[in-house]
Amino acid sequence: MMLPPFPEQIPERFAVAWNRGDAEGIAALFTDDADFVNVVGLWWERRARIRQAHAIGLQTFFRDSSVTMERVKVPYVTEEVATVHARWRITGQYAPDSTTASPRTGIFVFVARRVAEGWICTTAQNTDIVPGKESIVVDDEGHAYGAAYTLPDA
Repeated sequence: MMLPPFPEQIPERFAVAWNRGDAEGIAALFTDDADFVNVVGLWWERRARIRQAHAIGLQTFFRDSSVTMERVKVPYVTEEVATVHARWRITGQYAPDSTTASPRTGIFVFVARRVAEGWICTTAQNTDIVPGKESIVVDDEGHAYGAAYTLPDA
């Protein structure tokens, strides 16, 4: 896979590779020493681990899923470094009981740098959007859930 000529194209290239079930294509968007933090905070270090983790998901619970990128914004840090924000939507994920899960949305943040061949990611972080919630709370048994807070009347 060729690197994208513009950082704005990184999210779409990620989605195309995802939708093909192509973990190698996803990994090709990253430097060898890249970091990737997924939606539950798993931290994958190095391109090989990013490829391996995506291959497992794309062969199992994401095997029939589809990702679309809905909005992309690119603030440049310098002419050679960009932060790429992308809002995504995924459908077709399997739940642990093998039923199809409801669609999810989230936001990716990619940090990319310009190289001779195009733009390549050094870091990515993926965050789910939990509608109507402002934070996550962990109960005494270690279960995490989205929490809504009501602001007092002014």
